[in-house]
Amino acid sequence: MFGLRLAGGRDVVVKARADDGRAASCVAAQARLAERAFPCPRPLTPVAGVGALAVHAEEYRPGGEVLHGDSPDMAVRCAEVFARLMAELAGVTVAPPLPNPPWVRWEETGAGTWPAIDFLDRLDQSVVPRHIVEAAERARGRLLAGGLPCVLGHADFEAQNLRWRGRQVWAVHDWDSLAWQPEAALVGAASGSFASAGPPALAPIESSEVFLAAYQGFRGRWFTPSELEIAWAAGVWMAAYNAREMALCGGSPAGGDALRAQAAGRLRRANA
Repeated sequence: MFGLRLAGGRDVVVKARADDGRAASCVAAQARLAERAFPCPRPLTPVAGVGALAVHAEEYRPGGEVLHGDSPDMAVRCAEVFARLMAELAGVTVAPPLPNPPWVRWEETGAGTWPAIDFLDRLDQSVVPRHIVEAAERARGRLLAGGLPCVLGHADFEAQNLRWRGRQVWAVHDWDSLAWQPEAALVGAASGSFASAGPPALAPIESSEVFLAAYQGFRGRWFTPSELEIAWAAGVWMAAYNAREMALCGGSPAGGDALRAQAAGRLRRANA
């Protein structure tokens, strides 16, 4: 990602990343939301292939602050933004942005518990605590049995990707992380990750419960018991994926510790 100032004085951001076939759909969806005045940077170009890279330019949207905290009040504020985001994306038609980001790619088959990620799979797997693997396996089993239709949604809804001005959200970033998964699963993942302002964290169960209830209220649609189970399973799987990566790469153990403390309660709610 590069910041540029054009000859006329306009500041823009140019993003270049490995092209795995997802970028065009992600940028197109982001552009549609920006057209509808959703608070996100507006793409200025479509995606262009440059060698093995996908490249596009978007407006520079500075300002706002990252809010910290995982309280129920913060959960409601974030759930309102996520509900608005998902409602807007429901009216966007693009090719599904597949493959899904790896932290919500539980549907991948043939690679055991985890999606195949070369740089992680080459590392010493024995450093990953068994409780992380067991939680992932149980959550994945429930997710694969869900049978729910997939929708377009933001799969990296974390505090570090949001900017606020007072109580109003100013910008939602990281549109490369759109995914094609059931709505309940995307909401469940967000209910666990919304407070992550640095290394991946897991919100308290109480705050995740508040997030899920608030989201349904803002959307005006209540999840079925099965959808609620899928939501809880998705939160567990994403937390386990992140905790595994942190363990393999020597990162913060906080997410793994929170998962250890909460796994039984979350998996019970997931019926997993």
